[in-house]
Amino acid sequence: MSALEICGVWHRFDDLPVLRNVDLHVAPGEVHALIGFNGAGKSSLMRAALGMLRPDVGSVHLFGARIADADAAVWSRVGHLIDSPFVYPELTVHENLWAAARLHGVSADEAPAAVERVVTELQLEPWSGRRASTLSLGNRQRVGLASALVHRPRLLVLDEPTNALDPSGVVLLRELLQCAARDGAAALVSSHHLDEVARIADRVSVMHAGAIVGELDPQGVDLERSFFAMAHAADQASQLAVR
Repeated sequence: MSALEICGVWHRFDDLPVLRNVDLHVAPGEVHALIGFNGAGKSSLMRAALGMLRPDVGSVHLFGARIADADAAVWSRVGHLIDSPFVYPELTVHENLWAAARLHGVSADEAPAAVERVVTELQLEPWSGRRASTLSLGNRQRVGLASALVHRPRLLVLDEPTNALDPSGVVLLRELLQCAARDGAAALVSSHHLDEVARIADRVSVMHAGAIVGELDPQGVDLERSFFAMAHAADQASQLAVR
């Protein structure tokens, strides 16, 4: 059973199609990368995967459950970071992560250990007692990632997770995703940095103009050229279809 299954999803916004007949699945133990230009529809698809956007047509299932029927037990298995990290600016890093753990169903007894674990994993110890409002953008991003990981989710949905991270943070995230996948978690990760996602992805789907237009082999040669060729071919096919 897939951790995430998206079938035939269409969605329009202001009469413009932002998602066009999208099929996508992410299996346990798999890192599935979603790449495309800005405006390709990656964030919209991730919002649909998390119930933040209700598609006009199609279905989304989490661990076999229709997203509309997903209960607290299902959502407790999901971790996400969409757009920018959500933190309570008046709370410290430690307090933010404790709140995230409890909101994801971690018990009061287990939350302190869970928080300490992700503080160590994301190397946030020097900032643990600082208010989130005082953090740099990169460290806010690390807190957002820690919030997504604190409850050991079985599905991670991460939209441009390397945003604002310095090189050491990018390497750290790469290692954490690979570790989560080895532990059986599924991950859907969007990016426009093909070279980075190719290092960790088991599958790479190309999204263009709201549709999945193909897949790239992450072990392939000259992935950037293949990506541009795929997007260009999709544009040409679209132009021919409207003539």
